[in-house]
Amino acid sequence: MHERKIYSSRVWVDNQLQPATLSFANESITAIAFEKSNEAQDYGDAVIMPGVIDVHVHINEPGRTEWEGFETATQAAAAGGTTTIIDMPLNASPVTTTLPAFNEKLDASKGKMNTNVGFYAGLIPGNAGHLEDLIEAGVVGVKCFLTHSGIDEFPNVTEKDLDEAMPIIAQHNIPLLAHCELYDTEIDCDFDNHPTSYQHYLASRPKQWENDAIDLMIRMCRKHNCPVHIVHVASAEALSKIEAAKKEGLSITAETCTQYIFFNAEDIPDANCIYKCAPPIREKANNEQLKQAFVSGVLDFITTDHSPAPPNIKEMESGNLKKAWGGIAGIQFLLTASWTALKNTMSLEQFIPLVTSKPAAFIKSDHKGEFKIGNDADIVIWNPDEIDLVKPEGVFFRYKISPYIAQNLNGKVLETIVNGTTVFQNQSIQNKNKGQWLLQK
Repeated sequence: MHERKIYSSRVWVDNQLQPATLSFANESITAIAFEKSNEAQDYGDAVIMPGVIDVHVHINEPGRTEWEGFETATQAAAAGGTTTIIDMPLNASPVTTTLPAFNEKLDASKGKMNTNVGFYAGLIPGNAGHLEDLIEAGVVGVKCFLTHSGIDEFPNVTEKDLDEAMPIIAQHNIPLLAHCELYDTEIDCDFDNHPTSYQHYLASRPKQWENDAIDLMIRMCRKHNCPVHIVHVASAEALSKIEAAKKEGLSITAETCTQYIFFNAEDIPDANCIYKCAPPIREKANNEQLKQAFVSGVLDFITTDHSPAPPNIKEMESGNLKKAWGGIAGIQFLLTASWTALKNTMSLEQFIPLVTSKPAAFIKSDHKGEFKIGNDADIVIWNPDEIDLVKPEGVFFRYKISPYIAQNLNGKVLETIVNGTTVFQNQSIQNKNKGQWLLQK
């Protein structure tokens, strides 16, 4: 196999950007030299770093492939510099709550993986007996909802369900990921009479729901000594709770998503459902605190929670936020939109681990997230200083419905290499199906 060498004055090695030549062959990194090799392709001062890892996406295959599928989702991921994604257990049909359903999903992904793909199992009422099989089959974590998921076949769990499942999950030392909102029927914000108002939608899912749910998960983590991961933290009020739990020594991790730091409620127009997600995008002052939580380490890494839907289900014509599917399509923009949102809060050196080594550690992947000899040759080459306008024709996911379209983003991806092969370059997909399953056995 031919060895390829690439050089830049900014290669991410040993937690710093420095001049280096990176060599790779047979899907692995073969050498790292801190000088310029004559045979190396010179990328100037473009950043060469490990491929981005997005541990929270909804691909919707099998069963809802008209929403998205592995083929388009992983092309979009690669176009954005992402080389590994972890797929959530819901939105596909069947939902991934039994071993046969998991095997169906594995079959559905064959021949369509343009990045590496790992999977979560789902926890729903009554399926605790299936978790052992799913964990042994290689899922990297288990996901549950504490409020209605939007998918009827994926109901939310109660404290009783958590008591049954968490000892099983704890035994295997994999994380239980929780969508933290605890529904309180007391909310009277008159959303019914203002279905196109973003401010009414925001009021309909208050921070208190998140805060209460996070309190519950911290308590359950303490009780069962089970690793807990809080997905898409949107309430800044919950940050002090997460920080205290970490200081106590509890096995708690937390993420937020690009949309919660890139957009602010004050700027979101009414009757535009592309911004609808749950929990909702909150106010600017709240979101500034989320950004600071990456600097302090209270939030561990960034994800997209890519959750696309066709135009009719997204209520693109009516603008009815009450009826619209809640989910933002953003798998292609984890790297560039997150850097755009955070570049005034932190250095590039502080930012890079949030999309590489930290998510790699979360999914216990020793071979990804940093450049070491023998590690997987998952690489992104990008220019963080170039401004790139997102145009619909440059979007690779299935429907060109996304709040990132028409945004100027800091960062342009030049090339994405998956397992040693160039998948994305010159704004197009060069080689298909170079991804592999990431099964934790």
